[in-house]
Amino acid sequence: MAKILVIEDHQDVRENICEILELSDYDVFEASNGKEGVRIAIAELPDLIICDIMMPELDGYGVIHILNKKSETRDIPFIFLSAKSEKTDFRKGMNLGADDYLTKPFDDKELLQAVELRLQKRKSSGSGETSVNSGFHSEKKLEEALKHLTENSEERVFNKKDIIFSEGERSYFLYQLKQGSIKLFKTHDDGKEVILKLVKPGEFFGYLSAVKDGFFSESATALERSSILHIPRTEFMQSLYEKPELSAYLIKILADNVTEAEERLMNMAYNSVRKKVAEALLFVKRQKQSKSDENTINILRDDLAGIAGTAKETAIRALADFREEGLIKIEDRNIIILDLERLENLPN
Repeated sequence: MAKILVIEDHQDVRENICEILELSDYDVFEASNGKEGVRIAIAELPDLIICDIMMPELDGYGVIHILNKKSETRDIPFIFLSAKSEKTDFRKGMNLGADDYLTKPFDDKELLQAVELRLQKRKSSGSGETSVNSGFHSEKKLEEALKHLTENSEERVFNKKDIIFSEGERSYFLYQLKQGSIKLFKTHDDGKEVILKLVKPGEFFGYLSAVKDGFFSESATALERSSILHIPRTEFMQSLYEKPELSAYLIKILADNVTEAEERLMNMAYNSVRKKVAEALLFVKRQKQSKSDENTINILRDDLAGIAGTAKETAIRALADFREEGLIKIEDRNIIILDLERLENLPN
C-alpha cells in the first residue's frame, strides 16, 4: 500500500483529500503546517507528498526546499496545491523540483489521476541490478583511493583544547580524524565563536581550504585527546585529478555540509532560544561515536552556545529550564538527556 503525506493548513480541504485517498486504498498521513510536514516526511518517508503552498510557519516552497536537500527525501514525488493560477507560481514550483501542480478547487478524479501518474512514474524509474553492480564497483574504487590517500600519512596526537589550525593560516595538509573529537569554528570580531561542525572519527576536514586558495577559512581545535592523520595537500590535489571517484566523494561531502549548514541557519533564524539550545544538544548527540553513553553529552557551555548561535548565559538559562522540566539532568558538567522524544518535539 503506497504511503501519501498530505500537508494542508485548511482542515476541511485536508480532511477531504485524506478521505478520497483512504477510500482509494492509500495509507495516508496528514500535517496541518509545513514544519510538521517536514518532520513527518523525514520520519515516514512516504511514496508521494501533496502539499499546499500558502501555509503559516513554513510555506510549501520552504518544505520542498528542505526535503530536496536531504538524500532520503529528495526523490519523493511532490505535488503542489494552490488556489493561485498565475504562471509565475507554476514556474517557481517546477523550478524547485515539483512533479505536478493542482489548482484548487479540483475534483476527485483530477486528484487521483495526478497521484496515480506520479506513483507509476516513480515505480518505473526504480534502479535495477546493473546500477547496483555499478554502485558496488564505484564504492570499491573509492575505498581503494581513500586507502592509497591515507596509507603514507603521518598521524599526530592533540590534547584537549590544542589548536590544529587557525583561520587565515596557509593550508599544507588535509586531515582525517582517527580518534577523538574536533570542532571547526569561525570567530567574530567581538571574539565570539560560531561552531560550524563537530568532526567525528573517520571524517575528513580542512579539504575546502586545500582545494580553494590554500588558506584556512575556519579554525580547528581538539575537544578531547584526538589522533589525526595529516595528508599533504600536494598529494591530495594529485589524487583528486587522477581519481574521479575521490572527486565525486568530495563533492558529496561538500553538498552534505552545505545542506547541514542551510538547515542550521534556518533554525538560527526562526527558532526560539529554547528550540535553538535543544537543537544544539541533539546536534552534539548525533555526532557521538560511542553508543554506550549516547545520551550523555560532555561539552563546554561556550561551545554549546556557539553551536546554538546564542550567548553563553542564554544557553545556561535554557539548560536550567530543561532540567526543571525533566528533559535533562546535569552531573559533573555532563548533560544527560532524559526525555529524547520531548526534546526533539519541543515547541518553537
